[in-house]
Order: sequence, then structure tokens, then C-alpha cells
Amino acid sequence: MGTNSHFLALTASVTVGYQLVFFIITALLKIDKVTDFAGSTNFVIVAILTLVVKGSWHFRQIVLSLFVVIWGLRLGVFLLMRILQWGEDRRFDKMRDNLAKLAVFWILQAVWVWTVSLPLTIVNASDKDPDLGNRDFVGWVMFLMGIVIEATADQLKLTFKNSPANRGKWCNIGLWRYSRHPNYFGEILLWWGIYVASTPVLDGAERLVVLGPIFLTLLLLFISGIPLLEASADKKFGAVPGYRLYKRVTSPLIPLPAKLYKDLPQWFQTLFLFEFPLYSRRLPREE
Repeated sequence: MGTNSHFLALTASVTVGYQLVFFIITALLKIDKVTDFAGSTNFVIVAILTLVVKGSWHFRQIVLSLFVVIWGLRLGVFLLMRILQWGEDRRFDKMRDNLAKLAVFWILQAVWVWTVSLPLTIVNASDKDPDLGNRDFVGWVMFLMGIVIEATADQLKLTFKNSPANRGKWCNIGLWRYSRHPNYFGEILLWWGIYVASTPVLDGAERLVVLGPIFLTLLLLFISGIPLLEASADKKFGAVPGYRLYKRVTSPLIPLPAKLYKDLPQWFQTLFLFEFPLYSRRLPREE
């Protein structure tokens, strides 16, 4: 437990310090081009730091750390290139001149990084090295599927939005035909994969690291992920019949064929497929 506490304190200190630096930069310069990059690369720092400081170099530790480094670098570079191309991040329109709101965002980002990294932190801090088993392989497959889905969805949407012919349209190609947020599905899947692959070394209170993927899932479902993007899309396209049809027949998160999804009972969509009423509260009322 002592080793775990040391590593938890270490990752918390590094995460808070790293986010604080970028908070100061954004507050002074009133820019938001580095926010997502700061979050994603923080995961990379935590992964490498915990692996090197412990120095055990168990195969499981190396694999999971490498997974997180690949994910963090891929997402960080992608988001940085995207914001440099698009200009400003509209999420921060009401924050740039409000230091308190900006501080809340950066605090939440630090909590996100530290909490979601918990499974990897404990794996890298552990002296236990059980033989590889089914849970390892299942977790690795979940991660690989998740990162492929997330990266594919991100690239599809970027290509779609960069085409002048699609200006003023919502993305409904490729994976986006089967899910309104396939990138978030991929992200949730890969982090649950990291958790599943960490379970062979977890014991006692260490199992509480499940809070990492739970926190990520709740964050994307109810706070900073799907609700914000659904509200933005509803504001832009809510009066367009085609968009309203797309929203009715397309799963919000888990990719499913539209023909299957649209015929499912509403209670089933809500209970098992996360079609929550808050995702449609800004749509114009049906006549």
C-alpha cells in the first residue's frame, strides 16, 4: 500500500503541475490551442514516469504503458493539428475572459488525467507479475479495437468537415452512420480495455481503480462529451428534417445499424444504449 500511495502522490503532483503550467499560459495569452494537447500528453508523461520510476519492466507494464503512450501521442497531435487548422475552440468562448471558469476547466482536466490513469499507475507501481492470461488478452483486444475506432472516426470527421461540399452539413459517413459519437465509443472501449488488462495484478483496495474508466464514461456521457456536442448540433441543424431523422435512427454511442436501432423500444434505447432525454432537450418541439 505504501508504494501505491507514493505513486498516487507522484502522479497527482506531476499532473497538477503540468496542468498548472498550461493554465497559466492560456490565462495570460487567452489562447485555447494547447488545452487538449496538454491533457493527452499528460497521460504520456504519467505512463513513462511510473514505468521508469518503478523500474520493474514487467511485460504487462511495458505493454500497457506503450498502449497509453501511443493513444496519448496520437490524440494529442491530432487535436493540436486540428485546432491549429480550425483556429479557436468554441468551448472556451465563455471562459477566455473568466478566470474562475477557466480554472474549473483545468482542475477538471487534471482530475480526468489522474483518475483515468489509475489502472496503469497501479500496474506500474505493483511488484506482482502473474502469468499472462485471458484477461490480459481481452483487455488488449478491447484497447486495440477502441483506438482503431477512435482514430478512424476522428479522421473521417476531419476529412468530412474539411470538404467545401460538406459545409453546413453534419457528419454521417462511415462509422458516423452507425453512431453519433463513434470516437467517444472508441475512447471508452480502450480505457475499459486498459482496466481489464490491469485486473490480474489488482488486489483489495487496488480494485477501486475501476473509478478511472467509470469516471471517463460518466464524463463523456453526462458532462463534457456527448451533451455539449449534441446541444451544438441541435442548435445548428435542429430545424433540418434530415438531421432530425438521422438523430432518431442513429445510436448515440454504441455503433448499430440504423435499421436495427430505430425499431428498438425507447426504454431499451435509454436503458442499454444511452439515449438519454438530455441529448434532445434543445431540439425544436415537434409540431
